[in-house]
Amino acid sequence: MKKLLLTIALCAGVLSYAQAWTGKGDQKLQVGLSAWGNGTGITGTYDYGLSKIVSLGGGANFYFSDYKDDNEDNNFFIFGRVNFHLQDPLSLPSEWDIYPGVDLGLLGEEFGLGVRLGVRYFFNENIGAYIEAGNNGSIGVSFNF
Repeated sequence: MKKLLLTIALCAGVLSYAQAWTGKGDQKLQVGLSAWGNGTGITGTYDYGLSKIVSLGGGANFYFSDYKDDNEDNNFFIFGRVNFHLQDPLSLPSEWDIYPGVDLGLLGEEFGLGVRLGVRYFFNENIGAYIEAGNNGSIGVSFNF
């Protein structure tokens, strides 16, 4: 019984230190599946916290199928991104972050725009899951640095 209680206490301790968003200087790397929007493929993004609410970053999506307008020239999207983190204004638990955001960049040879609402949940200090819904959505794993 003592071992079970110790195991539960340790797990609770690890989970209590999970931080989805810490503000200025916070760094996140996300890798996932682009399942809707401009195509189906893989995505990678990086965010850097400028303040308690704003982060800037960049990313790339590489599409395998369902290209925008069925045009293979649209098989990638390279972009800069800005997010507005609502964890503090909404008084969310430290494991959660909700963030609307915008992507601007090149979709193949055209101008690309993505708008989204994202949610992150961190299981521990370093690893979490995310989903971003919008016209450039994805789902995957988030890493904290």
